[in-house]
Amino acid sequence: MSSSEAAAQQRGHSSQTGVNVESTTNNKTKSLAQKVRKRDNNQAHQAADLQGYLQKWTNLVKGFQRRWFVLDQGVLSYYLDQSEAQQQSRGAIKLSGALIEHVDACTFSVTSSSPELNFRIKAASEVERQTWIVALELAKTAATVDAAPQQVKSSEGGRCRRTRVPDKPNYPLSLWSIVKNCIGKDLTKIPMPVNFNEPLSMLQRLTEDYEYADILDVASTCEDACEQLAYLAAFTASAYATTSNRINKPFNPLLGETFECDRTDDLGWRCLAEQVSHHPPIAALHCESDNWQCWQEFSMTSKFRGKYMQIIPLGTAYVSFNKTGTRYSWRKVTTTINNIIVGKLWVDQQGEMEIVDANAPHGNKCILNYVPYSYFGREIQRSVKGVVINGQKQAKWLVRGTWDEQIEIAPVLRTLGTPENPSYSTGEYKVAWRRRPAPVDSEKFYNLTTLACQLNEPEEGVAPTDSRHRPDQRLMEQGLWDESNQEKLRLEEKQRGVRRMREERVKQGFTVPDYEPLWFKREGADGMHVYNNKYWEAKATQSWSDCPDIY
Repeated sequence: MSSSEAAAQQRGHSSQTGVNVESTTNNKTKSLAQKVRKRDNNQAHQAADLQGYLQKWTNLVKGFQRRWFVLDQGVLSYYLDQSEAQQQSRGAIKLSGALIEHVDACTFSVTSSSPELNFRIKAASEVERQTWIVALELAKTAATVDAAPQQVKSSEGGRCRRTRVPDKPNYPLSLWSIVKNCIGKDLTKIPMPVNFNEPLSMLQRLTEDYEYADILDVASTCEDACEQLAYLAAFTASAYATTSNRINKPFNPLLGETFECDRTDDLGWRCLAEQVSHHPPIAALHCESDNWQCWQEFSMTSKFRGKYMQIIPLGTAYVSFNKTGTRYSWRKVTTTINNIIVGKLWVDQQGEMEIVDANAPHGNKCILNYVPYSYFGREIQRSVKGVVINGQKQAKWLVRGTWDEQIEIAPVLRTLGTPENPSYSTGEYKVAWRRRPAPVDSEKFYNLTTLACQLNEPEEGVAPTDSRHRPDQRLMEQGLWDESNQEKLRLEEKQRGVRRMREERVKQGFTVPDYEPLWFKREGADGMHVYNNKYWEAKATQSWSDCPDIY
């Protein structure tokens, strides 16, 4: 097993840090856990221990392959064969919280969300399949009971975060009545009612890019620079996962609006975003962990073309790995929203993304192709294909998958064919990223992920300009859309009033300095906004006196 695979298995990623229970519930849970353990634990562990050969799905080329599986103490592990059983496993899933599903008469699957793993397994017969499923369910029960006191302890000593927002009200409104006069115009300059929004700002939506930041932690451990770049490619694709079913637009940030997301305690990273320009609208963002730093400047143009709308991102994103200082940059691809007028809305990503070594323009790079959907095309919908090329223009890793489900990577062993039409012989593919299952009933609350639900959760001590203080956004989340629309108009008029005042002073001959953001500064030849290292210090002392009054 490579160091990166080991790191991927060791580091989990969960957006739930505790259980939301009161002290009386804690006592009941402890009591229940003690009773269940006393009655069932020994029997469950004895029944659960099992081992034997099964068929495991590997990839599209090799299909199901014979592997040795061991179920022991609430963990399902597999090995290449029985002789490896005393060594480190090729993969393992903790059954506490895992999903065990029937697939067909002889096939079942076991899925863990932290870390993300999926075993698709085929038994020799229906009887053998049922034997394993019963053993797995018993082991899962025992493991879940054992974990109950630890979960209670987590809720007592750590922060409990919400896992959903209020359901979306039913406010019918004709989309065509709003957008029929917008054809050919830039939608960022057109006021829209909150009926088309989700209760998040664009700053919060950009922060969602780091939901799968654990991939960057894995990439930071790679000794092979090209393998690191393949993992980075998987991370960039993961940022589009929720766009497949999130069709509501986020709130446009006000000038000076900020958003912080400090998840150092559970996810290992913290992020700060600020709206640094209003015309054109530009957001700057900085995210950091012990292993890497990311920063980006985001702007966009959008055009409504009748049947579809296109969102063309502007700006560049960067990542730097602390261990080596290696720095990569990339630009996002175009998002297309189809069936604006008639039919069910659906989203597609298209275009070519180049991830390049920002320190060595002629060094390693990855070319990712987001294939647009075509009714007559051979590619599966939402397909992503890519290749990592070294400085000598040799293909070293392949990337494949879909931007809404999972990305696999594999090393290139040989390159065949011509430079114009190459073909590759690769090693075994491994999953670099897999999307987590959606929360239960998420279609009722805007198809938000668990992390997205937590982004707008009220929090003390954040800057007064934080998106969580926006009254229109908060009212909308609470289902008070009429009041939210009134507040949205008030905030927009307040922002326009400040701009008119500045313009009037210029007409009167006064020197009015250009707007300067608080937490970002322009650097480099391109004048990109980068973090000035002042926000977290200001938060520690609650020094918010320089924050503008935007709400």
